[in-house]
Amino acid sequence: MTHYVIRNVAPYGEERCDLLLRDGLIAEIGKPFSLDGEQAVEIDASTLLALPGLVDLHTHLREPGREDAETIRSGTRAAALGGFTSVFAMANTTPVQDTAGVVEQVARIGQEAGWVDVHPVGAVSVGLEGKQLAELGAMAQSAAQVRVFSDDGKCVDDPVLMRRALEYVKAFDGVVAQHAQEPRLTQESQMNEGVVSAEIGLAGWPAVAEESIIARDVLLAEHVGSRVHVLHVSTAGSVEIVRWAKSRGIAVTAEVTPHHLSLTDEEARSYNPIFKVNPPLRTQADVDAVRAGLADGTIDVVGTDHAPHPVEDKECEWAAAAFGMTGLETALPIVHSTMVLSGLMSWRDVARVMSQVPAHIARIDSGPYAQGRPLAVGEPANVVLYDPHGTVTVDAKTQATMSANSPFDGHVLPGRVVATFLRGRATVLDGVPQDRQVSGTTAVAGGVS
Repeated sequence: MTHYVIRNVAPYGEERCDLLLRDGLIAEIGKPFSLDGEQAVEIDASTLLALPGLVDLHTHLREPGREDAETIRSGTRAAALGGFTSVFAMANTTPVQDTAGVVEQVARIGQEAGWVDVHPVGAVSVGLEGKQLAELGAMAQSAAQVRVFSDDGKCVDDPVLMRRALEYVKAFDGVVAQHAQEPRLTQESQMNEGVVSAEIGLAGWPAVAEESIIARDVLLAEHVGSRVHVLHVSTAGSVEIVRWAKSRGIAVTAEVTPHHLSLTDEEARSYNPIFKVNPPLRTQADVDAVRAGLADGTIDVVGTDHAPHPVEDKECEWAAAAFGMTGLETALPIVHSTMVLSGLMSWRDVARVMSQVPAHIARIDSGPYAQGRPLAVGEPANVVLYDPHGTVTVDAKTQATMSANSPFDGHVLPGRVVATFLRGRATVLDGVPQDRQVSGTTAVAGGVS
């Protein structure tokens, strides 16, 4: 394996030092040191900061079944370009990831692709139909070692089924990740219920449809003594319910997406289906609340909810369009813009919500393939190098993801992912995906030579 010396980098945006990545580990951290004849690729990182490799608990890779929208290879390549070293592939594929065989297939294809670690999310119910528990134990004991279960895209709205799932996953320290959406309150809903929906004539999606499910599920989790994770929190009321549940000691964690941190329902005035997403974009007051909740720890993680779609599913009238946005390649710049530049969070906080805590929630923060570990000697060399002074102009049609449904298309975002390392192997250098190991002696932020 090629060794790398990252010169004059700022871990967590703090004091500059050198990092040596050797044999898959962070072998040395300190002031400039000599290699004593050891061959290594050197990277001039004097304008860069380093973070632990990012972990996304909420990625739709679409394979198997919807390879017209995304494949595991294309989606994980996009993830590496976004600074991720691990992603969790949601279960709403065709066939659904509700058996040991399907989750093992997804894990195997991810391993063969090699861009990031791919952890399949197991379905809670057979076929995502919400009627019968899926093979939770078999998926947990499979080679994929599933620990996160979700019917995401659909809500586990049956309280009895949700209780049984919460009870079942306790046996292997799993977690149920809930898509909080009361289906009867959101029939035919198209966007956030409020002033904008009334003015432009689209059916409203009330905040209470999300909040009522979260309230029910934290009480169920408390009752059975299990862990529940709330996906894509989008309302101020949801933040308050999670905050209340945590004050009671309930084992609840919560997630916010980059688009809910940055966009509001005002975008729907364009009638551009690129802004149609589930849960819907909310009001500015909701955006402010989820930002505050992320900053104070009420919301634990940022998850992309990367949801690629083929062009025909988005370039149509709003009512017929699919819900969802891509997000893997823009997540870190959006968090940079909304949370760091605003002064709400430090880069160490970013590492917490985009690496450390998601890895812990999913129980992948230990062992030889651990993710979310700190930048410290002896830890796995999962590292992202980021230029906080650069910018990126988003071009949805040239991104690595196969789908072009980015809500940030044409936006100039702050920061740029320069390099990503998965256990010491460069998957991205100079913003370019690396299918093979780089040869040569020196790599600099402007190019490899």
